[in-house]
Amino acid sequence: MVDPVAPSDLVELYRLMTAVRQLDLAAISWQRQGLVPAYAPELGQEAAQVGSALAVDVCRDFVFPTYRELGVARACGVDMVEYMSTHKAIWHGGLWNPAETHVAPIQAVVAGSVLHAVGWAHGQTLDAHGEVPEAGYNVAITYLGDGASSQGDVHEAMNFAAIFKAPVVFFVQNNGWAISVPTEKQVAGGSVAARGAGYGIPAIQVDGNEAAAVLEATRRAVAHARAGHGPAIVEAMTYRRGPHATSDDPGRYRTLDEERADGGTDPLVRLRERILAEAAADAAALDAADASGKAEAEAVREGIMALGSRPGAEMFDLVFQEPTDELLRQKANWQEETDHA
Repeated sequence: MVDPVAPSDLVELYRLMTAVRQLDLAAISWQRQGLVPAYAPELGQEAAQVGSALAVDVCRDFVFPTYRELGVARACGVDMVEYMSTHKAIWHGGLWNPAETHVAPIQAVVAGSVLHAVGWAHGQTLDAHGEVPEAGYNVAITYLGDGASSQGDVHEAMNFAAIFKAPVVFFVQNNGWAISVPTEKQVAGGSVAARGAGYGIPAIQVDGNEAAAVLEATRRAVAHARAGHGPAIVEAMTYRRGPHATSDDPGRYRTLDEERADGGTDPLVRLRERILAEAAADAAALDAADASGKAEAEAVREGIMALGSRPGAEMFDLVFQEPTDELLRQKANWQEETDHA
């Protein structure tokens, strides 16, 4: 059994989703202004990201994101200035401490995060020597898109996880597009969740624009893995309301009218309407959350502007625990050239 979605959950979902919406919109503006060189927007995917992130316990579980999980990171408590350091191109993967936050670094390799998640989850079973702990396993949740699901790494990860009953949740954000290729042209059968049957993994397809539904589905998947029953798949059907990245022009493969029609009702609007209908909060409280989100985005902008460059020597110092002679030679050459620059 999992806890049902309570009115307080709905309010927390809204608080986080509106903060994520404001950060996401601001990040696009920051890229256009030259503050950050690149960014992967997530407009329309806030419900899928925040709903799934709130289902895990970051005190014990571990989150493995891709390059589009700003909402997941924000919901898990990652400092957003440290998160955006990657998009400002001064640090690879983010400046936050993964060991403290239980959120792995940003993964730019498509489908790379699934392998890391399964490895970590398998480690939980090895540490337990085959016996499910009294409090259950610590669970990994890994994020991937419908496009990433076509990578061979996903097959290897799901197959391995199923064989060894690794406590991992594969959370698929099916946003309809693998960059410029629609799902129906690159996912055989049209569903990633349907593949679970081939691995013996239970899977559920959920409305990814309904935050409460995502939260409940992911809670069930996490509970399944925690109890020692092995991996689970959640496929959140959502829509990417904008470009794949700030370098992409979606007008080359779909029209704005198609984007508006296929995107459906805004997930933030849907949640707001439900909260008001169920009297979980009033309009004034939700308006205050919106204003708080805008203020947070501005504070993050100021933090990003204050970020300085990292010491160049880190490119050598953080490669190996014990540097090789060749690496030390390269560092010495780099230092000599830098000193004379």
